Amino acid sequence: MIALTGGAGFLGFHMVNHFHAKNPEEPFVLLDIADYIESDYPESTVFLTADIRDRAALRAALEGRELSCLIHAAAALPLWRREDIFSTNVEGTRNVVEVARELDIPRVVYVSSTAVYGIPDVHPLHEDHPMVGVGPYGESKVQAEEVCLELREAGLVLPILRPKTFIGTARLGVFQILYDWVESGCKIPVIGDGSNRYQLLEVEDLCHAIWLCATGDPELCNDTFNVGAEEFHTVREDVGALCEYAQSGARVMGTPAGLVKGALAVLEALHLSPLYKWVYGTADTDSFVSVDRIKDRLGWSAQYSNAEALIRSYQWYLDHKHELGTGTGVTHRVAWNQGALKVIKFFMR
Repeated sequence: MIALTGGAGFLGFHMVNHFHAKNPEEPFVLLDIADYIESDYPESTVFLTADIRDRAALRAALEGRELSCLIHAAAALPLWRREDIFSTNVEGTRNVVEVARELDIPRVVYVSSTAVYGIPDVHPLHEDHPMVGVGPYGESKVQAEEVCLELREAGLVLPILRPKTFIGTARLGVFQILYDWVESGCKIPVIGDGSNRYQLLEVEDLCHAIWLCATGDPELCNDTFNVGAEEFHTVREDVGALCEYAQSGARVMGTPAGLVKGALAVLEALHLSPLYKWVYGTADTDSFVSVDRIKDRLGWSAQYSNAEALIRSYQWYLDHKHELGTGTGVTHRVAWNQGALKVIKFFMR
């Protein structure tokens, strides 16, 4: 039996269904503070409610279950308050890995982020690159990895995965804004001229990487791995492929990077835009990682390119947009309120 923190989220939804397809006989235990859409999951799924910041509640939820692995994917996203980001991502992670050790759960897989690399000036990034997180989210992910390394050194099998920004069916959040503009036939402004290469990741490819870490040889898995698309081009080319697929008249438009970043920073400070620093701060720079280690060590490979991942996610949006409301930007499974970007959109037609 495998347990997963953050099971009600976008990644949790995909992960449970991916693992169920691999092994239908093995039930999955989900733990989250958010509400579940239970019909989205296999019938054998066990739904638990607990806050990973509450160590006693976490232990009580997991105690007595024969778990072969605990996958830790729960996290506070960048739009959360600073104190909630650190209490969830750092102290919550410490609670998860220490409770796992106390309950003799033999393996924990931690889903980290390439945000731990900050905004580097060298690419591709390898796993031994210095960690310099940007903003509370990036900083908290660095500290959470340090907690995991402490427990790994103490003997716990603890693979760490650093995925690039992952998208797929049912992914909304900031990408829903892009899809809305593309469908509307707008000019799609990219920060800078779009000649930079920005690697993405299809969520199914991430789920397969997590599967390999959760079920593979402990000696091979007990390491830190980057995960990202193997085929990706410039931002202009990948977003252009999406626009071409949409056939809506949408087209890529370059912008002055410094001016746009400054304006978005002001809108963010005034709470008039859902875009946060990690989104716009890296949007005009190269951002891609080496995936050689996970390929060589675990035999992983990416099934989808950047463009294919964007198109799959966009098509799901078209098929389901009538079901979507607007959210607060707290999770990736709700459509975000565009704020002042709605006004800008009007002038991009």
